[in-house]
Amino acid sequence: MTNLADLTAVALVAAYRKKELSPVQVTEAVLTRITAFEPHLHALYALDPDAARAASRASEERWRRGEPAGPIDGIPITIKENIATQGTPVPLGTAATELRKAPADAPPAARVRESGAIIIAKTTMPDYGMLSSGLSSFHPLTRNPWNLSRNPGGSSAGAAAAAASGYGPLHLGTDIGGSIRLPAGWCGVVGLKPSFGRVPIDPPYLGRVAGPITRTVADTALLMEVISRPDGRDFMSLPPSDIPWQRLDRDLKGIRLGLLLDIGVGLPVESDVRAAVMEAAQAFEKAGAIVAPMHPFLTRTMLDGLDRFWRVRAFSDLLQLPASRRARVLPFIRAWAEAGSQVSGLELFQAFSQTFEIAKAAIGASEAFDFVLSPTAPLPAFAAELPCPTNDPNQPFEHIAFTVPFNMSGQPAISLNCGYTAEGLPIGLQIVGRRFDDLGVLQMARAYEQLRPAQRPWPVPGTSA
Repeated sequence: MTNLADLTAVALVAAYRKKELSPVQVTEAVLTRITAFEPHLHALYALDPDAARAASRASEERWRRGEPAGPIDGIPITIKENIATQGTPVPLGTAATELRKAPADAPPAARVRESGAIIIAKTTMPDYGMLSSGLSSFHPLTRNPWNLSRNPGGSSAGAAAAAASGYGPLHLGTDIGGSIRLPAGWCGVVGLKPSFGRVPIDPPYLGRVAGPITRTVADTALLMEVISRPDGRDFMSLPPSDIPWQRLDRDLKGIRLGLLLDIGVGLPVESDVRAAVMEAAQAFEKAGAIVAPMHPFLTRTMLDGLDRFWRVRAFSDLLQLPASRRARVLPFIRAWAEAGSQVSGLELFQAFSQTFEIAKAAIGASEAFDFVLSPTAPLPAFAAELPCPTNDPNQPFEHIAFTVPFNMSGQPAISLNCGYTAEGLPIGLQIVGRRFDDLGVLQMARAYEQLRPAQRPWPVPGTSA
């Protein structure tokens, strides 16, 4: 019998409606799972079993009356710690933060709470979300459930590890350069970066989005139905749209797919990753899609310009801290940001301009296609203790070349598992759509779920190498 902690959100809602299961039962199953796995993973922050149990009892009563609060009433969820939840401090992954209780829920948290979801805990992230790693100066090291010696990726590190480990079906992350898709790819789960502005956030920022991390595309669609609702605090958000999120079926015949295996810069794509993505493209082709190679479009100047701009931005933030607190920031992040102190005003303008060059290049390169297929990352999960695959603050972004352009362009992009390395590590396939075609991306991901080979059983942390 399937453990209740492993049931999808879609299945749980159906069971609640039929009164076959109770949110109280499911919450207890998730808390039991966390008790068993969390000593190995360290994926959570601010776990509050008492609050979760109280929320589950309230949900149980709403379902008993036949009056659920929303589409995800009674569904366990975790929320990345940089998405504020009322009453919980927001450390931003760093020991440098002075801990103060958040005065209100940020928009995505407000939407899931209004919908009756059971907030189990917050999830871990690295310092300021500026690493694709589970390494943090504030949180214990978060590990990959498929192999505890490997990294879950980041910055939504705990969210992806929690999803793969069955800490409930729904998890909320954020993404400004790959922070949902990279950990989703390395943990073998589904991670959607919605179109820029599709999900209101606070504070908004260029390229930054919030989105779901789940085990299935249908669960991602269900969560999008909730978190895409409007919130006036995000002055950069898109107008509300009546998107039929649950309509995931799509005929693949004639759909034009660009296959992007070389983006032009960054780490080379490893052979296992390349083979898995090519097999995914072939599966689409056999189902009637038209697959054609896509030319590289990202340059060294573009990626280095983005790096330089973000260094200055981070250094500016660090300058606001007293020296004693600044010293608590992860040394890798501190060294990376302090290089921004040497950037002139002219260089900063030129660096910032590269964000628009990246957007222009990404949209131009993909306009001939309905969707783009690529690796999520050029390599599988790396060593758990490293801040990034290169372990070099002078080359921190070599692994995000396939993800970050689509943050700058605002295009929706999703990662889902497309195979395993010889060591049994998951490999992420990224599917990118045209601007604002979030539903199309979900439909393509759902189609691939049905095309791909059977997936391996979910990991049991503590038994992996």
